[in-house]
Parts: sequence; structure tokens; C-alpha cells
Amino acid sequence: MGQDRTRAVGDADLEKYRARYGLMAVVISNCAIAAVAVFGVWRLDGDKAVIVGVLTAAFTAVSGTTTAYLGIKAVSNTARSIALGDGAARRQKEPEPAAPNPTAPPAAPPARRAP
Repeated sequence: MGQDRTRAVGDADLEKYRARYGLMAVVISNCAIAAVAVFGVWRLDGDKAVIVGVLTAAFTAVSGTTTAYLGIKAVSNTARSIALGDGAARRQKEPEPAAPNPTAPPAAPPARRAP
């Protein structure tokens, strides 16, 4: 049992590292995209049509990267909880069929069909 406990702690630590470094990669890439966009706007010297295009592309890249990370992380967490059996506890149990009532009269046989 000690080995299972060590493995569970190791899996939790691994998941923390994945989350931490994944988020760090997203933040760094978003900062890099913002820096390139700012540099591009600075070098364009007031051409508003091109500035709008650069800022739109930068916003799209940042939102796409962030959304992809959060979506993948959510799916990963859901799959992990299902694999570990946490999903079964969250689902409602189906009601068990009622036991036959011993005081109830017996059911009538089906009626005969006329030929």
C-alpha cells in the first residue's frame, strides 16, 4: 500500500507541474505576442488601417492560445477524474426497482384473444 500512496502523491505533483509550466508557457507566449504587436504598431508610424490589423491579429493569437490551453486543461481534468472513479460518485444512482408487495393480490393472467 505504501507504493500506491507514493505513486498517488507523485501523480499529484506531476499534475501540478504540468499545470504550472503549461500556464507559464501560455503567459510567456502571450507576452511575446503582445511585445511583437507593440513593436509593430510603434514601427508603423500611425497607419491606422495596418495598426488595426496588427492589433486584431495579436488579440486573436492571444485569445486562441489562452482558450486552447484552458480547454485542453479542462478536458484533461475531466478525463482524469473519470479515470480515477470520481465521476461515478457524482452521478446520481438509478432508483432500484421496487420489491413486489407481498400483500398485493396476484396479477391477473392476460386475456385471451378472439379468433
